[in-house]
Amino acid sequence: MKTFAAIDIGSYELAMKIYEISGKGTIKEIDYIRKRIELGSDTYNTGKISLERVDELCNALLEFKTIMKGYKVDDLRVYGTSAIRETKNTLIVTEQIKLRTGFEVEVLSNSEQRFLHSKAVASRGERFDELIKDGAAIVDIGGGSIQVSLYEDSHLKTTQNIRLGILRIREILAHLEARTTDYASLVSELVDNHFHYFKELYLSKTKISSVIVVDDYISHIIQRAFGKEIVSTEEYRKFIKEVKEEKPSDLAKKYGLSGEYASLLVPSAILIRKLVKLADAVTIWAPGVSLADGMAFDYAQNEKLIKNRHDFEDDVVYCATEVAKRYKSNVERCRLVEKIALKLFDETKKIHGLTKRDRLLLRIAAILSECGKYMSLEDAAECSYVIIMATEMIGITHAEREIVANIVKFNKVDFEYYGEMGKKSLMTAESYITMAKLTAIFRLADGVCRSYRTKVNDVKVSIKDSNLVINADCDESLILERGFFERKAGLFEEEFTIKPVLVHKKNRG
Repeated sequence: MKTFAAIDIGSYELAMKIYEISGKGTIKEIDYIRKRIELGSDTYNTGKISLERVDELCNALLEFKTIMKGYKVDDLRVYGTSAIRETKNTLIVTEQIKLRTGFEVEVLSNSEQRFLHSKAVASRGERFDELIKDGAAIVDIGGGSIQVSLYEDSHLKTTQNIRLGILRIREILAHLEARTTDYASLVSELVDNHFHYFKELYLSKTKISSVIVVDDYISHIIQRAFGKEIVSTEEYRKFIKEVKEEKPSDLAKKYGLSGEYASLLVPSAILIRKLVKLADAVTIWAPGVSLADGMAFDYAQNEKLIKNRHDFEDDVVYCATEVAKRYKSNVERCRLVEKIALKLFDETKKIHGLTKRDRLLLRIAAILSECGKYMSLEDAAECSYVIIMATEMIGITHAEREIVANIVKFNKVDFEYYGEMGKKSLMTAESYITMAKLTAIFRLADGVCRSYRTKVNDVKVSIKDSNLVINADCDESLILERGFFERKAGLFEEEFTIKPVLVHKKNRG
C-alpha cells in the first residue's frame, strides 16, 4: 500500500488529492482539498503572475505540506498547467515555490496535461471502452483552453486545442458583461466563432454518439443535478436553460458553490452545449475525473501497481495515420518505410541501446515522413517539421514530438550537430542523441525504399564483422536505391561505427 499526493496548480484553483494505492490495482481517493487562486487571471490579463499571487500560492502549498505530513504521504507530484506554462515569469515562479516550500513543480505541456486527463477517463474501464467504440468526443475544459479529442471505432482520430477556456472567456468578456442583459448569448457568440472551423474540418467527417466531459467541477454539478453520470442531450438542454436564466448567486446556493465558481458555470455549460449540438451527440457522460486522478493513475502505472486497459500507443499511431492521410501522403510507401525501419531497429538492438518508447517515435516518423509535400515539394522537409510540431498527438510529449519532427526533417536535409541546433532548439543532449540514432536508422530505411513504386518486398538484416548487411528482396533493379542508400548511410556509420551495405537479393519465385 502506498499513499500518494497529487497537487494540481491550475488556472483558477490549487487542488490536492491524496490517494491510497494498493498492490491489487485499486486507487482510493481519501482526501480532496481545493483553494481558490486565480493565477490565470494574472497570466491571461497581464502576461505574468504577480508577486501577491505567488505569495498566496506558496502559503497554500505550505498548508498542503502540513496536511500531507498528517497522512504520511509516501510520494507526491506537483504539476503546473496553462497559467504557469503561459506566463512570462515561469522560471521565477517555479523557483520561488521551490525555495519557499520545497516543492519542485513540473510544468506540463498542453499535450502532457491532456494525456493525463485521458488516462483518468480511461481508468473508468468498460464504460469508456463502450463509448469510444460508438464514437465519442472528450471535451477537456480548462481555464485557458479546451481540448477536443475525437474517438471513432475505439481509435483516437484527432485531438485539437482551442484557446477558449472558461477563465479566458470570462476575462475576454469582462468589460462587455455590464453592457448586456444576456451574458449567455455573448458567450455563445464567442464560442461559435471558434468552433466553426473545427466543425468543418473534423466533426463533419466523424460520427459522435457521446460527449465525455472532463473538468474540475461542472461534472459534479451535473451529477448533483441529475443524480447520475450519464444524461441525455434533452436532459442537458433543460439544465442549460436553468443555468442561463438563474442568477449566479442562486446557482451557487443551489449547487453548493462559492460565488466565484458560479461565475464560471455559464461559459463551461455553454461550451459543452455547443459541442453536443455540433456533434449531434445523443448522451453526455460526466465522470467527475480531474488532472489529479490522471496523475495518480500514471504514478501507479509507472510503479507497476496497476495496468492500463486502453492502448494509448495505438491511439498515437492511429492519429498520426489520420494526419498523413489528411496531407495526402503516399500511404503505401510510408508503410514500407515503417516496416523496414522497425526491422532495422529490432535487428540492431545490441548496438543502438534505444528503448521500446524510441521505437514508437521511429514508427510515427515513418508514418508522417511525407506530410510536408502537401505544402511544398521543394521545402518538404521544413514543412514536415512545421506540421508535426503544430500537430498535437495525445500520448507523446512535446519533447518527443520534437524528436519525431527532426527525424523527418533531417532525413532530407543536412544533419545538424548539437552545437548548431542548440541555438534554435530547447532539445536536451539526451533527446538529441536519441534523435540522432533514430535519424540514422530512418535514413537507411528511406534509402532502401527510395522509389515511389515500392519495389522492395522485404529485407533481412544481419551484422557481419564491421558491416550491417541489408539483403533487399526485390525483382527489379535497385540502381536508384543504391545511389540514395550510399548517400544516407554515412550518419549510421558515424553513430554506430558500423558500415551499412545494401545487397540486392532477387526473388526467383
